[in-house]
Parts: sequence; structure tokens; C-alpha cells
Amino acid sequence: MRAIVIKQYGGPDVLEIQERPLPTPTPGHVLIEVKAFGLNHAEVYFRQGVWGDVSEISGIECVGLVKADPTRRFTVGQKVVALVGGMGRSTNGSYAEYTLVPASNVASVETGLSWEDLAAIPESYATAWTCLHNNLALVAGQTLLIRGATSALGQAAVNIAAHLGARVIATTRNPQRAAGLDSLGAKETLLESPELNGRVRERHPAGIDAVLDLVGNTTVLDSLAMLRRDGRVCLAGFLGGGGPIAGLEPVFQIPSGRHLSVLATALVTGGAEYPLSEIPFQTIVDRVADSTYQAKPSRVFNFQDIREAHRLMESGQANGKIVIRT
Repeated sequence: MRAIVIKQYGGPDVLEIQERPLPTPTPGHVLIEVKAFGLNHAEVYFRQGVWGDVSEISGIECVGLVKADPTRRFTVGQKVVALVGGMGRSTNGSYAEYTLVPASNVASVETGLSWEDLAAIPESYATAWTCLHNNLALVAGQTLLIRGATSALGQAAVNIAAHLGARVIATTRNPQRAAGLDSLGAKETLLESPELNGRVRERHPAGIDAVLDLVGNTTVLDSLAMLRRDGRVCLAGFLGGGGPIAGLEPVFQIPSGRHLSVLATALVTGGAEYPLSEIPFQTIVDRVADSTYQAKPSRVFNFQDIREAHRLMESGQANGKIVIRT
């Protein structure tokens, strides 16, 4: 099979298409014929070696057809989505024509969506759904601010939260993208800044109910400062970079009675605490199909153009999900 491998850690040019043996089906795993896959910022960190040694074949999600399942949970030819479960980190991932994924991290779907459109869904919508429904326990009528809303994950969260009946405030670094966020369901769009809480408090003096922070450690304290008492922040992205928060003093910097949680999808999704069964993929796919959720990929590349796709992702100009067709 063809596979995109990491020759050595570095920039997009280290990605190279090579031939690799077809994975051997093993009990508890599903062999998937990959039809398309979405790109994720985690794969940039894999490629750069920032997160230590990883598998030579990257990719944490895909859509495709079941080729083999020794446990017979899935049938050959069944349409599935797959995500994380060690893909790209501890085991070879989805940047290939075939991939082997733990059965716990595979879900079947029935849909007429194209492979490219379907590939825009798994990781972004699974993460957004879990953040909003579990970590933030968001309900209709609440006010939610999404930092980094023009990212693929941010756009998924705007879609889901608006449909749920929440009042969504979205942030972006580019004012020209405000109209796009409005079309997804955002009621208000603010320019991202390190001290955003001041502007939010001007409009909401008592504080807001929840923040989904996809910018990361550089903004999370500011996000906590804009909450009402008992409000919640979920940290689920690092668009602004990682690294420790220098000089952190929680007692003095985190307002009393506010709640902070983290969702590290790659580490927990499909496990005992975050089973894939909690994510209604069929419902999500159906809502994309009937345009309730707007989840079209922002760009689609061919397999051989993976380097160009990674360059676009790193540029921050994708404005949504980048998808690779195999």
C-alpha cells in the first residue's frame, strides 16, 4: 500500500510517499480501507517531533470501508469513521491506503455524503460534542464563548452549540471571517486578544456561562476571568501554542468558584471514561447531510499533495477543515 511517512522530524518536506506492507488484522482491531482523512494540528506536532517519538505513518482520523474485522463487530464493506486510539502516535495512523484501528475507536455510519465531506466530521465534531455536552454541560439559553472559532473544531462547536439553543460568542483574529461565523450560528463575533475578558464583561457584567478555549495556555486565565460564578472553561486546543503558564498562582489568578477542565481527545476518546458510544455520529452525519450543521471541508487535496496541505494548515489560512482524498 501507499503510505505517507515521516522520514525525519521537521517541516512539511519530511513527509514522503512510500510503499509499506498492508497491516495484518488482529483481534480487537479493524482494518480500514481509507477513502479520505482530515488534517489536525496534532499531526504538525507529530511531524516536528515536539511530542517525542511517534509512528512513522501519521494521521489521527479517517473515513473508509471495513476491509477486515476478526471480532466480527463490523462487516466487510461497512462504511465507518475512525479516530485517535493511538493512531499516528503509538501505532501507524491514517496517512495511508489502509490503517488498523482499535474497534473501540471505530463507528459505523450510513450516509450518502461524499468521502471528502464525511472526512470533515470525525475528530472535529467528536471533540466539539464531548466538550459542549460533557465538560461544559451546556444547555439551551446559556451564553458560550468559543475562542479560536474559525478553526475546524471551533466551527463544529459553533454549529453544535447554536443548534442546541445556546447564545454563541465567537472569536477570530481576522475580522473578515466574522460573516462566516455568523452564518454558522454565532450571535456575536469579537476580535481575539489577550485581555478579552474586559470587553466581554462590558457586555455581560455578571459574567458568562461557559468558554471553549481552543487558543490554549496563553488565554485560559483570561477565559476564567470572564465567567460567572459556577461557570465553566474547557481547554481543548493550543492554537496559540503550548508550554507552561509562567508564574501561575492559582489561588490569586483563578477566580473563586469557577471550573476548569481539559479534554485531551487523543488520550481518552474510545476509553472507559469517554466511550465512542457517547458520540452520536449517525445523528451528526445526518445533520451535516441536511445542512443543519455546515461541515464542508475548506480545502481538499490529493494524497500526493500532503506537503502543500501541511503548509496550508501551518499558515493558519485554511479557515476550516483540510481533507485529503486517497
